[in-house]
Amino acid sequence: MVGQKKHREQYDIELPQSIIDSFARFLVPEIRKLYTSEEGQKELEEWKKKYPDKSEE
Repeated sequence: MVGQKKHREQYDIELPQSIIDSFARFLVPEIRKLYTSEEGQKELEEWKKKYPDKSEE
């Protein structure tokens, strides 16, 4: 366990907010495209069946 924690801390970095915002501006439209597509709707329905208690959150 101690080795895992040390290894994980080695990669802890803080990203500037501008990079996070830029990534979000790219990612959000892609997620929207997925879930508005026929394939995305099918995947969402399958997920809701698999995790019914989480689909209302």
